[in-house]
Amino acid sequence: MAGKSSEKKINRLKRIEGQVRGISRMVEEDRYCIDILHQIQAVRAAITKVESEVLKDHAACCVAEAIASGDADEQREKFSELVDLFEKAKR
Repeated sequence: MAGKSSEKKINRLKRIEGQVRGISRMVEEDRYCIDILHQIQAVRAAITKVESEVLKDHAACCVAEAIASGDADEQREKFSELVDLFEKAKR
């Protein structure tokens, strides 16, 4: 996850951080609930986008390396990690 791809994710996360601070200010200022909810939805969508990019990188790099290695234990470990991740997402 190095290079331009990593920099892009970091920039997105910093933007999300700023959005969350903005939501906090909106709550402190007792702004209209629907406006706050719209901002929360925007943050959730942005987090989902970053999550998807990290998952794609993991599949393209870590999982692909495990497959190419021919090491059955490493392959099972990477597969198990993904299954665990998706199980947590369902909760």
